[in-house]
Amino acid sequence: MNYKDKMLRDGALKGKNIVVTGGGSGLGKSMSRYFLELGAKVAITSRNIEKLKGTAKELEAETGGTCLPVQCDVREYDQVESMRDQVLEAFGSVDVLLNNAAGNFISPTERLSHRAFDIIIDIVLKGTKNCTLAFGKHWINTKYTNTVVLNIVTTYAWTGSAYVVPSATAKAGVLAMTRSLGVEWAKYGMRFNAIAPGPFPTKGAWDRLLPGELKDKIDMAKQVPLARVGDHQELANLAAYLVSDFSAYVNGEVVTLDGGEWLKGAGQFNLLEQIPEEMWDQLEAMIRAKKNK
Repeated sequence: MNYKDKMLRDGALKGKNIVVTGGGSGLGKSMSRYFLELGAKVAITSRNIEKLKGTAKELEAETGGTCLPVQCDVREYDQVESMRDQVLEAFGSVDVLLNNAAGNFISPTERLSHRAFDIIIDIVLKGTKNCTLAFGKHWINTKYTNTVVLNIVTTYAWTGSAYVVPSATAKAGVLAMTRSLGVEWAKYGMRFNAIAPGPFPTKGAWDRLLPGELKDKIDMAKQVPLARVGDHQELANLAAYLVSDFSAYVNGEVVTLDGGEWLKGAGQFNLLEQIPEEMWDQLEAMIRAKKNK
C-alpha cells in the first residue's frame, strides 16, 4: 500500500448523489472519478458545457458509473438554482455538495483592477455562497437530512499570502462560512467541512499561477517538508472519506493536506518577492495571452 492507492472499500458511496462544482477538470475531475468508483452518482458543473460533456463521457467509460454534466456559472444564483433543479430531476435527490470551483492568478495587489479582484471573489466566495444557499435551503424546506457540504479552501485562508490576495480573502470567507454553518445548520442534518490542499499540480491552474519559465524557477516541492507535491488520489481519498458516512462525527472542521508546507513557510506565494519588477510585465502578458486563447 502507498499514498497513490485507493482508501475506501468498494461501494462506500453507493446511494450517494454528489454535485461537484468545477468538476470538468483538475482536482474536481479526480475527486469525481473516485466518487464514481465508490458507487456514487455524480453531477459535474462548470461554465464550459463541451468540456463537461467530454469529462462525463470519459469518467463513465472508466468507472461504469453515472456522471451528469450540467452547465452553470456559480456566480449567478439563478443558474445555480437551475443546475440544482436539473440534478434533482435526474437523480431524485442530492446528498453532497462539493464546492470546488475556483479562480486564482498571481499579481502584486497594486496592479489589480477592482474588476480583477471581483472576478476571484465572485467565483470563490460568492459562488460557494450561492451553491450552499441553493442546496441548503432545499434540504431545509424538504427536511432532507444526512447531507454534506465539503468546501475546498487553502492554507493561506488563515495565514494570508502575498500576491494572491483576492484568493486569500475569498478562501478565508469560505472557511468562516464552513465553520459557522457547521454549527448553525447541524440541526437540519447537515455537516460542513473543508479541505485545505497544499501544492497539487493541475495543468490549468499551475499554468496561471506559475506561467512560462516561472514553474521551472520555483520548485513547489522544495517548500514541503516531505519534499514532494501531492498526488490527486490522496486528495480524492480524503474527500471521499469526508463526504461518506464514515465521517459522520466530523463537522465544522478543516483538514490540511499539504505535507507540512504551511508550517514550514506560511503563504504559498510569498516567495514571489524574489521576482524583479520588470518580470511582472512579462508574466502578465503571458497570463493574458493564455486567457484569450
